[in-house]
Amino acid sequence: MKEKFNRILPLLKKFRISEHTFLIVLSFAIGILAGIANVAFRSTMSFVYNTVFLGGSKLLSIDKGGYYRALLPLLPMFGAALLIPLSLLFPGEVNGYGFPKFIEKVNIKGGVLKARNIVLKILGPALTIGSGNSAGVEGPIAIIGGTIGSNTGRLFKVSGSRMKLLIAAGAAGGIAATFNAPIAGVMFAIEIVLLGNYELSSFAAIVISSGIATVVSRGYYGANPAFAVPQYQLKSPAEIPFYIVLGILTGLLAVLYTKTFYRIRDGFDALKMNPQMKPVLGAFIVGVFGIFLPQVMGNGYDFIEASLAGKIIFPVIVLLIFFKIVATSVTLGSGGAGGIFAPALFIGAMSGGSYGYIVHRLFPASTASPGAYATVGIGAFLAAATHAPLTGIFLLFEMTGNYKIIIPLMFTSIIGTLVARRLEKDSIDTLELTRRGVKIHIGAEEAVMAGIKVREVMRGDVVTANESATLDDLIRTMIEKESFYIPVLDAQGLMMGIVSLQDVRPALMEGEVRNIVKASEIATEDVIVLYPDDNLNTAIEHFSLKEIDELPVVERENPRKVVGMLNHKDVLDAYNKEVLKRETA
Repeated sequence: MKEKFNRILPLLKKFRISEHTFLIVLSFAIGILAGIANVAFRSTMSFVYNTVFLGGSKLLSIDKGGYYRALLPLLPMFGAALLIPLSLLFPGEVNGYGFPKFIEKVNIKGGVLKARNIVLKILGPALTIGSGNSAGVEGPIAIIGGTIGSNTGRLFKVSGSRMKLLIAAGAAGGIAATFNAPIAGVMFAIEIVLLGNYELSSFAAIVISSGIATVVSRGYYGANPAFAVPQYQLKSPAEIPFYIVLGILTGLLAVLYTKTFYRIRDGFDALKMNPQMKPVLGAFIVGVFGIFLPQVMGNGYDFIEASLAGKIIFPVIVLLIFFKIVATSVTLGSGGAGGIFAPALFIGAMSGGSYGYIVHRLFPASTASPGAYATVGIGAFLAAATHAPLTGIFLLFEMTGNYKIIIPLMFTSIIGTLVARRLEKDSIDTLELTRRGVKIHIGAEEAVMAGIKVREVMRGDVVTANESATLDDLIRTMIEKESFYIPVLDAQGLMMGIVSLQDVRPALMEGEVRNIVKASEIATEDVIVLYPDDNLNTAIEHFSLKEIDELPVVERENPRKVVGMLNHKDVLDAYNKEVLKRETA
């Protein structure tokens, strides 16, 4: 039976509008809203940048250079201080890199996103990036677009699977509008937001939202690409090995970026100081970096273009790789708001440009200029850091409009991603979830089971037996209560073992011993148990250990205190009910 939108089903029937058509209409609207949100976000950030960074530089005479540059850290610190009221009003929703939580909500927790995310993800990153802290806007704009999709889905009471699709459509629209790259927006939604799990039938909705958002953005900003990229091309097939080596180096550098990011964040988490002051401290550190290397501040787009044009000198471009990694890790690890997408593009451009400089100096006649390698480096590093090669490839292709560079880009992006995955199975976006024990890469069935706790399914009316009960008493209880797994309790009411039908079956025909043998003598003492806060995935794993159909649920603080019994059939029923609920919600 086809799924239906409960709330609007009568209207659909009346006007003979198919559900697929209605999804397309919703995606069209989401794309428009995502495009408008992108304009609002960029305008807000531009306002903060002009007011705080440029205005502050003039006010403090930092733009005059010299000793005044020592005052530069005050600007990002001011932006970080402006985050404090927001973080106090909405704790846990403003600070830090929020994209991993977004992925978790979309793929595991039903995709219900609060509408205020739209405002918070505009203001927080705008204050952070616009004041000179090192972060990107792309993660937040994806969350903003996803929130638009989620609230649109909630408004029309769509099913869980369709809710996920509308969120992905919104995220695609946000990314497409930001980079003026509709295909990259689609790939971003599929590879990063949906983790590669999607149905072909849902492809149209994501494509339409991405395309419409791009139209809105182009209507406001024009059809210019995100970066002004010179036209490069492959000199000869002999140059391919150089790009393969770049792919390997990119993969290694992406892993370094990921590990540095989380190590620095852990350091700030362990720091004993007021949490509200940690972003201010991080901003001070970034500001100090900026005194000597101003390129690491903000999103770095201007300096990405300079590297693509080959206008950054070699020693500086090498330093920028590592200082940008640290600056971004410090900004987001300390609690600044923003994403890692733009910094990844910056690091990719600098690493590719550095490598290209060396290669071109060694083989000037047979290799392209450093700018070509910087261009390829952008897509390759983004692919390796996010484990999303198609996103990196299509983003660069749309940014350059140059088909001739697509072959080295493909080699470099795929190899970089393979190297990064070999060394670290999680991307920078999913590692946080793995560290928290969230199995984000599990399938749809396991995701459903992971969301249900044992306490929600267990039976509280536990049939038990005293340790002095006879075998005859156990048999009678099993027949009367239809319970074939009975915990045996000692004098204090604590479980000392469990008796199953398998344990009593050999004695069914031996009447002379049924009143002699005690429960304590045949009870299995090595009991497999569950805790109320375990999820049903854990329960299924425990059931399969010895092909048991029922398990006792005990207190975590006192593993001998029985609080319930969990039946294998009840677990399957709970799963089926949850699936039906998600499909018809």
